[in-house]
Amino acid sequence: MSRAHILVLDDEVAILSTLKKALTLEGYSVDVAGGVGVALERLRRGSYDLMILDVALPDGDGVDLLEQLRREGNDTAAIMMSGHATIDAAVRATRLGALDFLEKPLSTDRLLLVVDNTLRLVRAEAEARELKASAGYFDELVGESHAMRALREQIERAARSQADILVTGERGTGKELVARALHRASSRSLGPLEKLNCAAVPKDLIESELFGHEAGAFTGATKLRRGKFERASLGTLFLDEVGDMPLAMQAKLLRVLQEREVERVGGSETFQVDVRVVAATNRDLTRACEEGEFRPDLYDRLNVVPLALPPLRARREDIPLLATRFLEAARRTHDRPGVTLAPAALEGLTSHAFPGNVRELKNLIERLVILSPDDTISEGDVKRALGAGALPRAAGLYRPDVPFRVLVEEAERTILEEALAHHGGQMTATSRALGLERSHLYKKAKALGLRGE
Repeated sequence: MSRAHILVLDDEVAILSTLKKALTLEGYSVDVAGGVGVALERLRRGSYDLMILDVALPDGDGVDLLEQLRREGNDTAAIMMSGHATIDAAVRATRLGALDFLEKPLSTDRLLLVVDNTLRLVRAEAEARELKASAGYFDELVGESHAMRALREQIERAARSQADILVTGERGTGKELVARALHRASSRSLGPLEKLNCAAVPKDLIESELFGHEAGAFTGATKLRRGKFERASLGTLFLDEVGDMPLAMQAKLLRVLQEREVERVGGSETFQVDVRVVAATNRDLTRACEEGEFRPDLYDRLNVVPLALPPLRARREDIPLLATRFLEAARRTHDRPGVTLAPAALEGLTSHAFPGNVRELKNLIERLVILSPDDTISEGDVKRALGAGALPRAAGLYRPDVPFRVLVEEAERTILEEALAHHGGQMTATSRALGLERSHLYKKAKALGLRGE
């Protein structure tokens, strides 16, 4: 195993010299920095297994540095040290993920013991992540299309950060599955994953659901209740259908995301929360902002890392794989182990538009397993289950009482969504395939609220 690489930050030359000598003798590779600016430059330029940070420095504060690094997605293990730190600084550093806090004057033996234990913990967590990866935290995200491979890569990169994430996509594309994958692949995987469907909670109760309430805060509040933010501490909070959150609550959510502090309904005390928020919606939030139905500042705050899920019609090559997976599950659930899909039935499924996406396909397969009179599901069974004499190759575009301009915009959006998904979000490849100028594609995608890589 290679030597652990450690960065030590302190403004006292004597301490830097002593710590570097002691750690080097133990076999570690050590860099030192005499100020926040130098440390930040080294951390952005290189990779470290551990950083030992002083709190009070001439050009800044070690805890502020740690907070900035966490915002940037740097999850390097940290040990803090100080000769006159307050309890507040220690609590804040711990919430930012510092693994220990050493008081000056330092004991060399104590320091070496803490460093050894911390690096053991870091290695154990890395091994746990590898085990999770081999077990497959992407197992639920089935598909080998270019669009799905690109999505899994994006999820893996996003999971390493602590940034909030906005997952967008049509209904049934698997937004909750993505939230679970993000949680499992992150450093927060040992913490809780809390979920709230913002569209399913009555307007007068959503604040209590998110932030909790004190006993007697309102009629029926007979005892203290911890909210989703509090229960998700050190873990992930998944806010589904965030586009349907009432405007009044959007302002309160924005404040919590900015301050990372919550106050229970009926309470007067605020307390900090360490939560990573994954929000999801099937609405066009850009348009919702323009129409005054969603706060632009909240959209910007949630949209730190955007993940756009491709519709199933943009990855038809995944349908046989998905259908087979759903068939196996339905056979076990409904005790029909001999049921199979005829090749013609599978071809018919592949040609269907699936406006309900993966969820529609899953429900359709289960319905076929339950209702099929024979052990072989035929093309006719599929047609009857879809409720049509022939399998449609595309969803109808015309709807009465909808202006032509809106219908054309929706059709353009669908075409560009599918094209971008097919080409893995690559604007250059997409523009070439569509025969469009790259600049024109950028303008069109921006106007429709679409994003490429």
